[in-house]
Amino acid sequence: MGSGAGQIINLTLKVWRQNGPNDKGRFETYQQAISQDASFLEMLDLLNEGLIDKGEEPIVFESDCREGICGTCGLMINGKAHGPQKATATCQLHMRQFADGDEITIEPWRAASFPIIRDLAVQRTPLDLIVEAGGYISVATGSAPDANLIQVPKAAADAAMDAAACIGCGACVAACPNSAAQLFTSAKVQHLNLLPQGQAERWQRTEAMVETMEQYFGSCTNHGECHEACPKEISLDFIAFMNRDYVKAKLKNRKLTGQR
Repeated sequence: MGSGAGQIINLTLKVWRQNGPNDKGRFETYQQAISQDASFLEMLDLLNEGLIDKGEEPIVFESDCREGICGTCGLMINGKAHGPQKATATCQLHMRQFADGDEITIEPWRAASFPIIRDLAVQRTPLDLIVEAGGYISVATGSAPDANLIQVPKAAADAAMDAAACIGCGACVAACPNSAAQLFTSAKVQHLNLLPQGQAERWQRTEAMVETMEQYFGSCTNHGECHEACPKEISLDFIAFMNRDYVKAKLKNRKLTGQR
């Protein structure tokens, strides 16, 4: 069978199944025919429909918006976070990236900080804890200010928007040999630190978020796999910016508290 778009392809799927975080997991093999126009998650939906029809347990996986925005989806596909297409979340991956007769191995994120809930779904609470530590700004309530009241240099606005593109999927952690979360954390820190509205809490934010990250994740050793796996191609530069701000934050926060 050819591999043109829209054609039906027959695949062998090796899917990780695990009943819970403390259970032993295993790969199970399935055969699935699917149109190359379908998305990867639609292929899993169809597989699950077949399993349910046979009275078997469907495969648990996560998804929500299916538009590459929410960051809920995330699978290791043939050993690559989000699959073979660069700058693409799992939900945006289409089966035209595969050929008839392919064998596809599907696994959850592999990181100690992301314990498996069931099958392909993992617990990513540590990412939320990093954001809770300082990923916000405090603003006065009341009517909205005029759009041009706070001037923001275009370079700062552009860089902040680049950082804010992070969807928090966790691919950077899953792809990193050290299970580091520096790319995620630096994006969440810098999209606020780069803007005038984020300056009041800049040093407190930086120290709190970085030190929360260090409680759960490994250290960055500049492999660069995080950037390669990121569906939004967040720049490694943000890690350098975060490290610079962290050093400054330690000094400034000590002075504010009267420490030497």
